[in-house]
Amino acid sequence: MTAPAPQHPGPPPNGPGPASEVLPRPIEVLRSARLADGALVDVVLAGDVVAQVVPAGTAPATAPEAELYLTGYTLLTAPAEPHAHLDKALSWDLIDPPMGDLGRAVESWVAHQHTMDVAEIAGRARRQALAMLAQGTTAVRSHVDLLRTGDPLRGIRALVGVREELAGLMDLQLVALGNEWAPDSVYEEAAALGVDLVGGAPHMAEDPIGELHRALAIAERLDLPVDMHTDESLDGPLTIVELARSTRGWSRPVTAGHCVRLGTLPPEQLAEVIAEVVASDLGIVSLPITNLYLQGWEHPVSTPRGLTALRPLLEAGARVSAGADNVRDPFNPVGRSDALETASLLVTAGHLTLTEAIALVTDGARSVMSLPEAGPRPGARAELLAVRGTGLGQVVAEAHPDRYVLHAGRLVSASRVTTTTALPTSLMELA
Repeated sequence: MTAPAPQHPGPPPNGPGPASEVLPRPIEVLRSARLADGALVDVVLAGDVVAQVVPAGTAPATAPEAELYLTGYTLLTAPAEPHAHLDKALSWDLIDPPMGDLGRAVESWVAHQHTMDVAEIAGRARRQALAMLAQGTTAVRSHVDLLRTGDPLRGIRALVGVREELAGLMDLQLVALGNEWAPDSVYEEAAALGVDLVGGAPHMAEDPIGELHRALAIAERLDLPVDMHTDESLDGPLTIVELARSTRGWSRPVTAGHCVRLGTLPPEQLAEVIAEVVASDLGIVSLPITNLYLQGWEHPVSTPRGLTALRPLLEAGARVSAGADNVRDPFNPVGRSDALETASLLVTAGHLTLTEAIALVTDGARSVMSLPEAGPRPGARAELLAVRGTGLGQVVAEAHPDRYVLHAGRLVSASRVTTTTALPTSLMELA
């Protein structure tokens, strides 16, 4: 005899909206969620882990406040942002920089640094991080400049404070971002303050290979992972090859961000570079919105894409992720703090499929960030994003603002938008 399905009350017809939510709130069951593959399921959580994924309507009953009804929503792994600059975010209006390429952006940012203090940096970083959380991103890796004027560690101090404030709401990794102007001792002080990785932009140094090796030596002394800005231009040296060869066999994770130069290489040379990347297990981060903005200004006709070689990297089995990089600062005047915007650009500019694009901002990003597997799968971490939409295509295309965000099995953000639009008279008469 087949046991009857467990009974549970349906969703209240006029349940409390996000404005009345008390968050964060532990969740035990997500009901009637549509997965990216089309399956309609209930998801049972056990603390911060997904315990079961069962057919919709079959999860056991639990307290109403521990349930979340997701009829009309698609449930995804919560995005992770593998390459942000929270210390720069939201500074465009303050700086009012000229629009232009990477060189102009750097000049504008450096000229502005003397105006910033710890509180001002922390304020912008906090607003940006919370905006990303509201859109569904529950883990962020932020590069933080070792500043060239005043106390070089102002940004590090600010972001360490923000990380402490947001603990329990999102995971925040910090990368010390310097270059030839930052002495070893400043990196060491940053590590003492609590940064998680050593970074840099050696391709912009006078001696790119020498600066790369200095940064790697610092990381080895501090026993920290590495995340390098790499070959962020349409021409110039290929530091990614030296990065791969120099870190082969390392036990610490190594990440290469941007890698724009790879998108300009002829097939034979590209294949050789990708072989080095795969052999060293480098994590690759593509950053479409910022690199589409920064690269190509010198090519007014048939402007090249500022993207890395996404398809060849994926086909070769490289670990590839994607992020937004900058949001409304001299390096990118726009951006909506939404990983679905990045996914959409990967489809239109990078020619990836919808499934590939979502993977790069979720599972791929978590792999590159050395985070545990997450998503609506048994045994995975309960890092989840529910977006109103009937399936993956609609979710990526429309990026509906109605969303529920779970971090470590707790509801940390809920958004619901109400729209009222006038109807044509002919339709009103039919109604």
